[in-house]
Amino acid sequence: MQQILFILLSAITFYIAFRQFKKIYDNVQLGKAQDISGDTATRWKNVLLVAFGQQKMFKNWIPALLHLFIYVAFLFTQIELLEIFIDGIFGVHRFFAPFLGGFYTLIISTIEILSFLALIATFAFLYRRNMLKVPRLVKSELNGWPKLDANIILFAEILLVTGIFTMNGTDSVLQTLDPTHYPDTGKLAISSWFGPAIFGGFEMSTLQLLERAGWWLHLMVVFGFIIYLPYSKHLHIFLAFPNVYFSKLTSRGKMENMPEIMNEVKSMLGIESDVPPSADGELPEFGAKDIFDLSWTNIMNAYTCTECGRCSAVCPANLTGKKLSPRKIMMDIRDRATEVGNNLASGDLKYAKSKDNSDVKTLTADNYDDGKSLFDYISREELHACTTCNACVEACPVMIDPLEPILKMRRYEILTESAGPADWTPMFTAMENGGCVWQMPVEREAWRDEV
Repeated sequence: MQQILFILLSAITFYIAFRQFKKIYDNVQLGKAQDISGDTATRWKNVLLVAFGQQKMFKNWIPALLHLFIYVAFLFTQIELLEIFIDGIFGVHRFFAPFLGGFYTLIISTIEILSFLALIATFAFLYRRNMLKVPRLVKSELNGWPKLDANIILFAEILLVTGIFTMNGTDSVLQTLDPTHYPDTGKLAISSWFGPAIFGGFEMSTLQLLERAGWWLHLMVVFGFIIYLPYSKHLHIFLAFPNVYFSKLTSRGKMENMPEIMNEVKSMLGIESDVPPSADGELPEFGAKDIFDLSWTNIMNAYTCTECGRCSAVCPANLTGKKLSPRKIMMDIRDRATEVGNNLASGDLKYAKSKDNSDVKTLTADNYDDGKSLFDYISREELHACTTCNACVEACPVMIDPLEPILKMRRYEILTESAGPADWTPMFTAMENGGCVWQMPVEREAWRDEV
């Protein structure tokens, strides 16, 4: 019966998780195609150092060390989880113990030590987030669900470690009472003394019940986490690796050229354009109004965001009290992508551009229009406050680029809407007339003629 229940729950869990992760993938694909070029070796080096090695985390070493405990414990626990799956499917107990002997003892002992360190880190993070109130962790954009999400995962971590030590502790006692059914695991680092001290006086039936309870608690927390992950900021556990791999390799100060603008400039200079003009004669839209105008890597950045706030903590605009928070920008893009994805999945034709056109039978990204855009999530005041200093890009531990969508939205506002702050108009005029942001009576390059 236990095997049937295990297989059934596993199948349900992975089915639900697959559907949710598929939605995330579809939402990321709503962005424009982007050419990923550059040295592949450099990209893999970034994955090893930044994603696996947590290199950028250690600019702030105290939370980095605590995070490392949880991260390494998570990696090593997958070994024990593999054994749990084998035991659950085939109805055996401690499948690897008889084959690995002393090496098994070393592995499980390492997992126990790391789990204990992860437990310490979990309590430290709960204290930092809820009691110490670290400034970057109490910003307004974290009110409500983001704060609850962070605490849910931390409490789940406590349950997970509780399940591990209950399972191992009772098992260490049962090995002495019934060695036939409970294989010898050797002297485990913590459970070998923790188990007899806590569970030593319990009856056989109680020990067996607690051992199974710990086993199932561990498993159910893992299953719950798998299902919950697509709704959580902890999706970065998986997305950090592809996000780092596909991050830009060019210098942070290099801005992306817009082909439409380049073609206009070529036309003005009498140079033949690489792209023919639009057949309908309409002017192209510049920049980004909605997620469809962003690249798919921009949207993946948003879903990868850990909401750690390191970007906002170093943002000069944010530090001087302005409304801009790079973290909020990424959270808003993610929320908008999720909203559009859910609406498209519903298939409701009220979101189609041609609502009165009887020929429209299917809602797609091409005919989608719900009357909203990214500007309904991100205010123009936030966009104008950005100094394009790249501090947020430098600070992100998983190489997210909040600056790129900010620039794309500002380009839309200025080039497509002909809008923008009134204070910027003299700068644009001076650039157009003299090639310099300062309003000078002579052209910027006039000195060259004199020389």
